[in-house]
Amino acid sequence: MVVLNKIYTRTGDDGTTALGSGRRVSKYDLRVEAYGTLDETNAAIGIARLHTRTGQPALDAMLARIQNDLFDLGADLCFPDETRDARGRLQVTDAQVKRLESEIDTLNRELQPLRSFVLPGGSPAASFLHLARTISRRAERLIVALAARKEEIVGTPALRYINRLSDFLFVAARFANDKGKSDVTWVPGKNR
Repeated sequence: MVVLNKIYTRTGDDGTTALGSGRRVSKYDLRVEAYGTLDETNAAIGIARLHTRTGQPALDAMLARIQNDLFDLGADLCFPDETRDARGRLQVTDAQVKRLESEIDTLNRELQPLRSFVLPGGSPAASFLHLARTISRRAERLIVALAARKEEIVGTPALRYINRLSDFLFVAARFANDKGKSDVTWVPGKNR
């Protein structure tokens, strides 16, 4: 259980923040950038849910689970090394990745086939899901860059989850666009 009874601590006034291990790093540290970008992704999903909550309860429930998973992923990333105590520590699991894949398949079965690339847009829910997708791709680039550093550890399930997330958000955006019927499609060379 997390208990926060004081929001500001003043410990970050020098431009540093604490990782899960307690080690202090710069607020622009790549690890902090990675889980901060997950937080941005989560906020964009929260905005999309303003539009899925009433008309698309199954999609909204999936998005709610993902929002919780993103906090798990952030908790996973905030520990910088293998010396961490795994007892009670949150880590993204293969089961979370499999659930995400299953939900992609569930939504995708109901979609119109793609005949062109899809432009971000359409319904408000789809537009915000596309925004969340692009932010999640940025998070993925940061997490992959972090994992590429020899001195850093990023779990394989975490890498798989963030890779699948943008796929889910793309399919979810199409689903929110009347199952693909209202997608805004790219017309190559249209404005020449």
